[in-house]
Amino acid sequence: MGLYSTATISADAVKLCVFDLRRGQREGEEVEKILYFYPSELPLTDQLSVIGLSEGLITFTRIFSPDAACEVIEAERHSHVFYEAEPDVWMVMVVEKNKELEGIWRIEALRGMLKEVHSLFVMFNGSIRAMLDKESTGALIRSHLFSFITDYLFDFLAGKKLQLPSFHDSLQERGTVQMLTVGREAAIEIQSLVRVLESCAGSAGCHSLVLFHDLLVSTSVCPDDTVNLYTYAVLRMTPRALSASGSSWSYIRKGNTAAHLTTGSILPTSSTSTERVQGSRDTSPSGENRYLIARPLQQGKWSKGKDGFLVTNQWGSDMNASFPTVWLQQTKERMYLCAHQHKNVTIILLIPVTSINNAEREIPVLKQQLLENASLKILKVEEKLAKGWGGENAYHVSGYRYLLVDGDRCVSRASPAAKAATLAKESLVAMCKLREEVDMEKSRTKDDDVNHDKDLEVCIRAKNNSWIVARILRGKELYVVLEKANETLLYASDAIEKFSNRYCNGTFS
Repeated sequence: MGLYSTATISADAVKLCVFDLRRGQREGEEVEKILYFYPSELPLTDQLSVIGLSEGLITFTRIFSPDAACEVIEAERHSHVFYEAEPDVWMVMVVEKNKELEGIWRIEALRGMLKEVHSLFVMFNGSIRAMLDKESTGALIRSHLFSFITDYLFDFLAGKKLQLPSFHDSLQERGTVQMLTVGREAAIEIQSLVRVLESCAGSAGCHSLVLFHDLLVSTSVCPDDTVNLYTYAVLRMTPRALSASGSSWSYIRKGNTAAHLTTGSILPTSSTSTERVQGSRDTSPSGENRYLIARPLQQGKWSKGKDGFLVTNQWGSDMNASFPTVWLQQTKERMYLCAHQHKNVTIILLIPVTSINNAEREIPVLKQQLLENASLKILKVEEKLAKGWGGENAYHVSGYRYLLVDGDRCVSRASPAAKAATLAKESLVAMCKLREEVDMEKSRTKDDDVNHDKDLEVCIRAKNNSWIVARILRGKELYVVLEKANETLLYASDAIEKFSNRYCNGTFS
């Protein structure tokens, strides 16, 4: 929650591409590999050069590490960040280095962007490979990827500048959810509400998520699906996201950046070979719609109706899908997504598509049943949560700036953004570098033994005399910055012990 300042870099200094190694194997057909490229107006020869270099680096690194995919290559002028999203489908981000911004990038945070946009894409569209199998020319997947990633990047653009995760975000963790801690009485009311929500469709096998502000209260889906749905809700559906002046938890949310965005670096402006590669006539100002594509990540497209249900025009009847649908990773089920909001409580109800014969007729009936059966319970839950709500600084711990991550549950908790922003630059840079070292150690441990998490403890003194601490124990991670602390290592160690015992149930003691 709150805003973080971010590192701003020229949009031209970043390249992001998606390509398929199984395509374009014959000489002269290399262009078929390209599924997405940003910036789209880059000459086709330059796009192929980036793809060719990336493919060469992937092939070369496999000689030395055949079982572990390449993650990053550091060159003199660029950082090459790799993510194998699906077998032989790669996403690569190339970031130009700047001496003035030395040490500002954390590679795993950049990979987190690639992972996030792919996970969200699959949730709404299914896998890239499945879409390629459905339409072998690649035009369909190119149109979908172009629209989806373009909308995703709009959140990171301000004017002609691209704002990437920076050292300011060292105490945040993408790809996790932030939970609200509730008391016993509130928990009982929430459980009762969930039972009513998921019984509205009879034995249809519904699932639900409940959020309060931008914090998760309850979920009945697996951690991976929870992360995707939570991320999307915070980006586009919670009261903060719906507010024109609001901002979400993510790295940059400074109002509506699209309002003052120059689209030259994203949208093709002429009928060129690049346009042909992107297959993106649906969003091209000069092109005609080739495919009808839902745009779930477009900003400002959700609104709250009089009955409290959220509505959007991104799934129109002309697309034979009047209601939003998502794929659940664990069950491989297609689900209708219905969202209801009362004050700061947001409820997401997932209904199996297979249980609905006529969505236009049956879903409004289900919504009406939900209002009749659950309205009073929703009111009670909102009252209980609001009564116990500590505000934006509810999880602030005086004297500590921290990040707590439970990787197994995909859950994190952190100091409020406004509090973390009070740290000195030297402290944040030191934490960024420490986390980079921890990321590399975790990667090496994973390569050596995928079934064993290595325990780790690091405590360093930054240039401004602050203590920067990392403790990794049984898959859980704790990162703490202690400024204005006593000079001894013993003091810092005791401070971490006290924090662990009081706020982490002694996990790191």
